[in-house]
Amino acid sequence: MTQNPPEELTEYSLSALLTPAAPPEEPADFDEFWQKTFAEFGTGPVAWQLERELEPTTTHRRSEIRFHSSAGEQAVAYLMVPHARSTIRRGLVVGHGYGGRTAPDPDRVPRDTAAIFPCAPGTHAGTTSRFPAVPDEHVLAGIAHRDTYSHRFAAADIWRAATVLLDAAPGAADILDFSGGSFGGGIGAMALPWDTRFRRATLDVPSFGDHTIRLSRHCTGSGEAVRLHVRAHPEVRPVLDYFDAAIAARRLRIPVLVGAAVLDPAVDPRGQFAVYHALGGPKRLSVRANGHLDGPIGELSDRLLLQDSTDFLALPADRIG
Repeated sequence: MTQNPPEELTEYSLSALLTPAAPPEEPADFDEFWQKTFAEFGTGPVAWQLERELEPTTTHRRSEIRFHSSAGEQAVAYLMVPHARSTIRRGLVVGHGYGGRTAPDPDRVPRDTAAIFPCAPGTHAGTTSRFPAVPDEHVLAGIAHRDTYSHRFAAADIWRAATVLLDAAPGAADILDFSGGSFGGGIGAMALPWDTRFRRATLDVPSFGDHTIRLSRHCTGSGEAVRLHVRAHPEVRPVLDYFDAAIAARRLRIPVLVGAAVLDPAVDPRGQFAVYHALGGPKRLSVRANGHLDGPIGELSDRLLLQDSTDFLALPADRIG
């Protein structure tokens, strides 16, 4: 029997995307799995140390640190702390895409904010890890079992990075936010429901939303590696349901801004909108013309969403609803 070929469309009408599809089915023990993961990795102190100082900005000291990852290895993060600690009013944890990161991003950090930019286990070339750095390999690492999958540890390190930030800049504890895009957006959706320290979040072109959709079509991102792997090893398909950003988003009660694209060759727009539709608390949608595109048009779309994200995190509480 010949299987139908996967869809290869990357652009959808906004009206279709704004109509919620049937939500993905979830494992009966989804909450139990993540609650146990948080109890194991998200509580208690986290050991960390300064690796080196980086060139400061006019408002912030910048440094590279090492912290003890949930994966049982050293992970890299970048800290930005205001020179005048008395001015700290907010904290920010910033996730990254599957391209990884080699430095903090000053454009994301207002002058009254202390921020941490963690690198997911295996994604930084300067550390030794059991997880490979190549996205198409990282996305498959440990996928045979929910307890060993790379995304479990990537989510857990969001919690641990928050703990490090609040240790390095205690003044950030009252208002702690999250911002992440693509890989970081999907991982953020998985991590945030279980950690009550976070006040607000922005998720830009979030990945891992509704794996049934994600597995239905060819794409240019790491999802293609997953699609081909599941086709060859269908027994791992149930594992993905524990790492579905649209399922996790149902548990989110904090205000969230989602930046979702109508055209995206790497992350299916239907999956991005599935994350938005699933959110269980106050939510806002910023519609992007495109996502994961190189060149001037893609860069403009990225800048516009960054401004939306910055504005959303700065809004007074009475403006969120």
